[in-house]
Amino acid sequence: MARLILVTLLPWAVLGFSSPPAPELSRRQSMQKVAFGIVSGLTVAPSSPAFAVVSEETPKVSTRMGGLLEKYQDGGRGWQILAPSGWNKFEGEVGAYDVKWQDLVDPKENIKVSSTPVKSTTTSIDALGDVQALGESLAAKRNAKLISASERLTEGVLFYTFDFAINDGTHQLLQLCVNKGRIWSLDANTTEKRWAKRQEMYNNVVGSFMPKLS
Repeated sequence: MARLILVTLLPWAVLGFSSPPAPELSRRQSMQKVAFGIVSGLTVAPSSPAFAVVSEETPKVSTRMGGLLEKYQDGGRGWQILAPSGWNKFEGEVGAYDVKWQDLVDPKENIKVSSTPVKSTTTSIDALGDVQALGESLAAKRNAKLISASERLTEGVLFYTFDFAINDGTHQLLQLCVNKGRIWSLDANTTEKRWAKRQEMYNNVVGSFMPKLS
């Protein structure tokens, strides 16, 4: 069965760009230029092997780590997460994120949630291909080392999660999923030096995200 390798315009960070295109371009022109580049790269693999289907459910993370995390619900867009308590929260930046949380002291420590519409026929993140192959492709765009690539099924939603060590000294967890006609991206960032201290919290944040309200 033919499999679509790349189906949508993702936020800049997901695509591997460190920042949006040059400032002299309008937002519309910038988005059109990037969209053109992605559409030009669309490929269909007619003989792609069937991927293993994840059938065992993994429960959504619910621990608040003794108050380090707090529940956040976006009623308008219909998603929820356990976000770091006391961090600065920022609302939407077009082409970058829907909501961002940022550490009060170090802005390099941040968590962003973003979403982009997809075709109605795209109902799962596996439309982007095998989790390992996609992780390697994203790592190459980031100039990063792929530490791990995993998939899980939670409340009927398939999630791909990637762990990157980026050459600029950033350590990033990236999670992708598709639900309600949108592709959802959550990226949690810190410095490589701080990763050991943030790893548990970031894994819990990523595991708590759900692109629907329950």
